[in-house]
Amino acid sequence: MKLNWNKGENGLLPVIVQDATNKQVLMLGYMNEEAFEKTTSEKRVTFYSRSKKRLWTKGESSENYLDVVSISTDCDSDSILIQANPQGPTCHTGKTSCFEAGEEVRFRESENKFTINDLEKTIHQRIDDQVEGSYTYSLIQKGINKVAQKVGEEAVETVIDAINGKEEDFIYEAGDLMYHYLVLLKAKGYSLHDIEAELAKRHLKK
Repeated sequence: MKLNWNKGENGLLPVIVQDATNKQVLMLGYMNEEAFEKTTSEKRVTFYSRSKKRLWTKGESSENYLDVVSISTDCDSDSILIQANPQGPTCHTGKTSCFEAGEEVRFRESENKFTINDLEKTIHQRIDDQVEGSYTYSLIQKGINKVAQKVGEEAVETVIDAINGKEEDFIYEAGDLMYHYLVLLKAKGYSLHDIEAELAKRHLKK
């Protein structure tokens, strides 16, 4: 892979890191040629820290490493895109992405205003921040048995409405089931990322 290191200031090129599973942009950093070689050889993202003036492997202190899945360059060979599997939150604030911790100015609503990933993030935030008065946090406080019971109850209601109910009732109960399923995943210490990884393993076996 050829990169034009001479185009970057002080031999540094910008690097965008993206979650390999859900394509969320996790962070922006910079690499020099040595950092790039270390990244490709170890399959773990290493930047050149402009403040520390040295190579810096993401996660060297927190152990929230970024394990490389693929590396791409842009058309001018002076920017790098890395798709990686994050081993925990990428941002030092505890957020999944550094761009979650920043500011947002919205100019236009997207066609899909709310996704399952957005729901999962909200659930994790309610639990991690111990939001008092939140149904999600109050449910998790009741323990894994109660959370699992709720998933079972919602699954039964979804099946009943799938067979005998109205379409709008089925969709409503399916939404309840998805919500409680995500809470259960969180209660067990897992996320959609883990489920996607498991399904990907099964897909590769076919």
